[in-house]
Amino acid sequence: MIKNILKAIQAYTGTLALISKLKLWKYFAIPIIISVVTAFLIGLSAYGLSDNIGRFIAKIWFWDWGKETFTSISIVIGGIIVIAVGLILYKHIIMAFSAPFMSPVSEKIEHHLTGIKPHNHRNTTFQEQLWRGIRINIRNLAKELLVTIPILLLNFIPLIGNIASSVILFLVQSYYAGFGNMDYTLERHYKYRESINFVGRHKGIAIGNGMVFMLFLLIPVVGVILVLPMSVTAASLGTVKLLQDENLIDGNHSTLEQFSS
Repeated sequence: MIKNILKAIQAYTGTLALISKLKLWKYFAIPIIISVVTAFLIGLSAYGLSDNIGRFIAKIWFWDWGKETFTSISIVIGGIIVIAVGLILYKHIIMAFSAPFMSPVSEKIEHHLTGIKPHNHRNTTFQEQLWRGIRINIRNLAKELLVTIPILLLNFIPLIGNIASSVILFLVQSYYAGFGNMDYTLERHYKYRESINFVGRHKGIAIGNGMVFMLFLLIPVVGVILVLPMSVTAASLGTVKLLQDENLIDGNHSTLEQFSS
């Protein structure tokens, strides 16, 4: 798995140059607007909710002794909860509603890498791509929230709890971010359930792609602008290579060979 994680991270190399070469920036205009607006609204909500959630958690401490300390810890935990849930909502919202715009990007990258003509595989409409994106991301959102709740409880363990919780949350969020990016390519080759199984077999690629996705969000302003263009391009490179390895697509283009080396 570690080898695949590193491969997915390596795929980010040269993504900006490839986007410019294939003239793909026009496809990212609306997704970038969706990304910026969503990030702003979630950030605004997080700013106002963290203290409220922290003080709500603090109410479970009925005793007077240690009340102030527990309240301070609860406010920190409230902030972590808001950030974690905010990031989860952010990535699934932008991935779901960007699907019809990202699918053509992935298709053009696949054509560039393999020489396969567009629509030489499953041909889907704008509405079908949007519905697929919403369906995949609602499914992933539910699963991610279900996993996140028990992970957040680790924060109540002194010292190691916060560290362990942060690391596990980062890996979980990375996996589902990479999942969404990979599906822009998979939707042309696999049906809904088959796509889920495919990503499950290649968790390392999803995690590696998603790790860079999540780290991009730490960069003010620029992060939410470039996160989709770079992560989708990198995921397309990685996913096409995986599909070629499974003999689902042909293509002996040198770019694919460079990626696999």
